Amino acid sequence: MRTGTESDADRVRHWRELLASERDAEALYSRLAEAESGERRKIFEELAGIEHKHAAHWTAKLRDAGAEVPPPGRPSLRTRVLSAAARRLSTQTILPMIERAERADAGVYDRDPDAAPGMAADERGHARTLAKLIEGGKPDPRRQIEHREGWHRGDRSGALRAGVFGVSDGLVSNTALVMGFAGSGSSHSAILLAGIAGLLAGSFSMAAGEFVSMSSQREMYEREISLEAQELEENPEEEQAELVLLYRAKGLGRTEAEAVAERIMADRSVALDTLAREELGLDPEALGSPWSAAVSSLLAFALGAFVVVLPYLIGAGTAALATAITLAILAMFAVGAGIGALNGRSALRSGLRQVLVGVLAAGVTFAAGRAIGTSVS
Repeated sequence: MRTGTESDADRVRHWRELLASERDAEALYSRLAEAESGERRKIFEELAGIEHKHAAHWTAKLRDAGAEVPPPGRPSLRTRVLSAAARRLSTQTILPMIERAERADAGVYDRDPDAAPGMAADERGHARTLAKLIEGGKPDPRRQIEHREGWHRGDRSGALRAGVFGVSDGLVSNTALVMGFAGSGSSHSAILLAGIAGLLAGSFSMAAGEFVSMSSQREMYEREISLEAQELEENPEEEQAELVLLYRAKGLGRTEAEAVAERIMADRSVALDTLAREELGLDPEALGSPWSAAVSSLLAFALGAFVVVLPYLIGAGTAALATAITLAILAMFAVGAGIGALNGRSALRSGLRQVLVGVLAAGVTFAAGRAIGTSVS
């Protein structure tokens, strides 16, 4: 964003930079269109046309200011390389690189007082259109599964994810902590106190972290949806045009895409829901619950951490240590096997992997505790 003290020379230089950028983008999309056919070619031609319109805006700005308009030059090295790759390989190969660049530049006109109305929305729409082109018009398999198999739906609140990682973290971290104290030769009361302290500190730390993380994520998603609602209210025609492009990128013909977009835009609530899903990739009804994630994480971590504390609540000495190690190994295997089964992987392999990681962590802290305890004594 430029300041009010910017000189005329600075503004002219800024306009020339934007003009060069728009011309380069137009050249890139035009060359991509030449490498395509059918509906995809038409989409790239339309994107090139939008960039041409933007370039014309900056050309007019320069002329109105009495400044020299630079003649069109040779496209940038990046454009030439990407164009060559599209011709020799395919546009699909280089689209992810272009899409990332478009996302990075999406806000270039958001606060530019010299930009024409709609230019900022155009730039944001480019990245979303390219994303749909990258999908190649293929249906999202996750959505197909969700419609056919209700039991296969994702974790809407974030509680399952937090719970799974919570119990694993609690089990491994508190086992390692207790083994460290046990290795140092500490008294029964010191080991028990360390285990309980680790359980409480870890549980509340995990809960607090999940709450803050999920809250921030939800606020960010809600802001994106509110901005989309504002754009829908202020520029419904532009949003409808974006929907048309998105559905064409998915494989529909122009007439079909226009008909679908028109039906969606007839109901603003449906339009907002569709735009959130199609443009932002968000489900407005599944933004995650901070409280569910926090409580789930707290309880899960406490459950995992309690496994190694239990033997010291009812016993002491070598018997308590041996029982704690046995319970920890069994619990680690059970947690790992459960995660593997949920992910469709080998339960045995996942369980053994979890045991290996946990035993290594506990073994290191036990050895460290033994070394420290011996040196102190």
